[in-house]
Amino acid sequence: MEKEFKVYLGADHAGLRLKNAIKQYLSETKINYVDFGADTLTSDDDYPDFAKKVAQTISRQPKNFGILICGSGHGMCIAANRFKKVRAILGYSVSAVMVGREHNDSNVLCLAGRFLSTTQGVHLVETFLKTDFPGEERHARRIKKIG
Repeated sequence: MEKEFKVYLGADHAGLRLKNAIKQYLSETKINYVDFGADTLTSDDDYPDFAKKVAQTISRQPKNFGILICGSGHGMCIAANRFKKVRAILGYSVSAVMVGREHNDSNVLCLAGRFLSTTQGVHLVETFLKTDFPGEERHARRIKKIG
């Protein structure tokens, strides 16, 4: 069964390997996605270019999700959070990803292509996409303050 949301992907050269594994997972689970690149291993590409494409799209469609991957995940997270309605988090553990969704209603997951195995990365994506924002008043109030 197809999901009612779409996932937008972006990665620089350091995230290409993990992005390809995530695309395979999304295809196998019949989750719609759009890949904004990189498509080839080009060591002089720049992560802000990919973050911008995904974050601009999420800014216009905040009910969808973005997944961004660079070497550490930090650069993508910083770049994505510059856009209105984007709440990007760094995914470094299952618990952190769950809290990012449950407490912050995050809509962009940033991953470290150099530090995560493909298995770890896919598991974090699966957790991110399956965890709902319950909308508790205290969390919604805090999100509104940063909106």
